[in-house]
Amino acid sequence: MAKSTTQFVCAECGYSSPKWLGKCPDCGKFNTMVEEVLSPSAPSMTKSSGRKSTPTPLSKVQYERYSRVSSGISEFDVVLGGGIVRGSLVLIGGDPGIGKSTLLTQTAAHLALAHKVLYLSAEESCSQVKLRCERLGVQTDFLLLNETCLEQAEEAFDGVDFVIVDSIQAIYTESLSSAAGSVGQVRECAARLMRIAKSRGITFFLVGHVTKEGTLAGPKVLEHIMDTVLYFEGEREENFKILRSVKNRFGSVQEVGVFEMTGEGLFPLTDYTALFLSDSRGEAAGAVVTPSETGNRCMMVELQTLMAKTAYGLPRRMPLGIDFNKLVVLIAVLEKRCGVPLSQQDVYLNAMGGIRLNEPSVDLAICAALASAEKMLPVDKFTAVFGEVGLTGEVRGVSFADKRVNECVKMGFKRVIFPAKNYKQCEKFKDKIELVPVQYVSQMIRTLFPPKKQVLNNALL
Repeated sequence: MAKSTTQFVCAECGYSSPKWLGKCPDCGKFNTMVEEVLSPSAPSMTKSSGRKSTPTPLSKVQYERYSRVSSGISEFDVVLGGGIVRGSLVLIGGDPGIGKSTLLTQTAAHLALAHKVLYLSAEESCSQVKLRCERLGVQTDFLLLNETCLEQAEEAFDGVDFVIVDSIQAIYTESLSSAAGSVGQVRECAARLMRIAKSRGITFFLVGHVTKEGTLAGPKVLEHIMDTVLYFEGEREENFKILRSVKNRFGSVQEVGVFEMTGEGLFPLTDYTALFLSDSRGEAAGAVVTPSETGNRCMMVELQTLMAKTAYGLPRRMPLGIDFNKLVVLIAVLEKRCGVPLSQQDVYLNAMGGIRLNEPSVDLAICAALASAEKMLPVDKFTAVFGEVGLTGEVRGVSFADKRVNECVKMGFKRVIFPAKNYKQCEKFKDKIELVPVQYVSQMIRTLFPPKKQVLNNALL
């Protein structure tokens, strides 16, 4: 009988090596090589069927229409791109206790009204799942299975339309001798579920664990196999949770869903004013509102800045929800192009509600918040700012400018400062809101904070 051999597999990228390495040669990460036991496979006694795969010309490929099914939760449907695509694989990751199982239990209860749903619980017993259903007030009936072996659970997939696997790190396949949750087990189980989904047309929802760095546990190939990858974000102590799409083959990857966690479950939020805007804006310096485009909708988000005199030789820059390098570059632009002294100030920047703003249109709002905090002058609560900032201090045009201005009008704002290059797109709103196009950051600062002499002259007139 052949002996079992071992190999070392990178937990980040799946690279395999016959010996342990401190640094993975493929992804460059340190201390990610995990030992796995490989059992020898029996030689195959079957011969190839002789069937050959032939390529098809692009002009003869028939277009396949993907049918969508509503999950019963409006924000969940938005993040998925308009609903659940039949035969797809959806991976939902997040910190423990953030609400992944709660969201999928509510989804299973709605889908069970017209479809056959199986909830494969590998971490909880069936009685624990039933207790959660009673807490959520679930009235519909769906199938429950407590099993960790994929081969044993595969028999229950016959005739099922939707399967929820909670979680992918807790199940294992008998074809591998390694423990459940290892790199090889996660990769093989996900690949087998993908083959089942595509061949039988079953939709799978997979719950994934996250590491202490906030990334999905397991190899990166797990995310490559999935059709849709979603992240649940939020603090345990807070009631508001954000569901973010990072990969979606059937929709936008910039969609964000907002939920409120209550004792009766997760409820979608359609009014984001209480989450992303504070009631006291306009009273303290350093707060500016910007319209952020996320997928197919626009949301008003408040940026808050706090400055304190540095106690060390090197000032601190601590952004939350904003890229660190973006903040450093904008501080350099303000100092060099606009004369705003920030070299001796610790800068703290926060995007309200725990949302992450990665688009370039927030640059001008960040500059406005920094200038407001440095001058200790508040920005009017009914003023919104958006635009991209270049290294020369110019304000560059952004996409969806008219949609952003329209959102400002709907939210009751009276003035919007935006790039001059987008003025033609937004000219139709000039009767509803004051449009202030600017070409340079310094012009924006003079608009928000006029010089004292000009203010005095206007007062005398």
